Amino acid sequence: MLIALSNTPRDYAWGSPTLIADLEGREPTGAPEAEVWFGDHPGSPAEVHDGSGRTLDAWLPSVAADQGVPTKLPYLLKLLAAGAPLSIQVHPSKEQAVAGFAREEKAGVPRDAGERNYKDDNHKPEVIVALSDTFTALAGLRDLDRTRALVDALGDAPAVRALRAHLSADDAAAALRSAIGWLLGGAERAEIEEIVDAASSADASGFDAELALTRSLHSAYPADPGIVVALLMNLVELRRGEAIFVPAGVLHAYVAGLGVEIMAASDNVLRGGLTPKHIDVEELLGLVDFRPAEPPFLRPSTAGDGAELFAPGIADFALGHLEAGVRAQLDLGGVSIALGVAGETTLTGASGASLTVRPGQAALVTPDETPLVSDGGGEVFVAMPGA
Repeated sequence: MLIALSNTPRDYAWGSPTLIADLEGREPTGAPEAEVWFGDHPGSPAEVHDGSGRTLDAWLPSVAADQGVPTKLPYLLKLLAAGAPLSIQVHPSKEQAVAGFAREEKAGVPRDAGERNYKDDNHKPEVIVALSDTFTALAGLRDLDRTRALVDALGDAPAVRALRAHLSADDAAAALRSAIGWLLGGAERAEIEEIVDAASSADASGFDAELALTRSLHSAYPADPGIVVALLMNLVELRRGEAIFVPAGVLHAYVAGLGVEIMAASDNVLRGGLTPKHIDVEELLGLVDFRPAEPPFLRPSTAGDGAELFAPGIADFALGHLEAGVRAQLDLGGVSIALGVAGETTLTGASGASLTVRPGQAALVTPDETPLVSDGGGEVFVAMPGA
């Protein structure tokens, strides 16, 4: 069974007014369009176009026994369009989410409260693949020696010296934990401003992009401590078709561009700057993996002629990719959602059922339709459970 799905863009303030509209080939509405969700998450479930008028969160339980599908999807597929930087954030592990959710439930914290950290008991690893020519992100903490070199180039203002002192520990993870804990929980606004001013006027060989981002972030979030946290992170510019995988504990922020994103079905976010929203510094520090690492690029594996698979090795999801211009075939790992991102593509399942998708249009594909075949007319991403 192949059934069309649709949803409307979410108008978060950081969304782009043009990127999703341009992808779909329509006039912009004038409002920011940040994300389109293709899944059964109750925050914005997709509409199922089978004549029933139901959304996917109601449709799945009603047909689960007959169609061999789960009552709930383990993943959420999105189009994400960042017109302005998202908050710096981290997601918990499954164990941390279970414990944190139970703790807040026991304490009676309303699930919609601004200070609530855990909206559910699930982890939220995620993969994003660039659809725009470039997609800019912050992902993970930079090698400490390089970060020290950057901070050394900021001069000798008192706040810069204080940051340098926090980064002086021999153990890299301890140094970065000390610095981020101070920036988010101890530094005065004047100290943040002093560091940002120093970075805005600094000349640091090899860090031109990082310093330019500092100036841009300062315009969007004046004196936000996340501006300085961002100076400690890997700045990544993905080219179209490149991806990063963000597991539990990795600080990250999406800065600019259009991408297709897949994640475990969760809404657990702990923020660490670049936001007016609640920041629980102590809880955040307990979740972050402070070990420096290279940017977490995820390379796809070949999955057949014209098909590849972004598979981070977790049970929640994998993301298939069917190339344009060639007839492609992809084995599905379970109930799947296919999303068109370029051209016009006819998808055909094992039963012979078919459906055509254009950019921004999606289809639910039941497991009995594997392998899924595309006619090569366009480009499609396919969300499915992982191995």
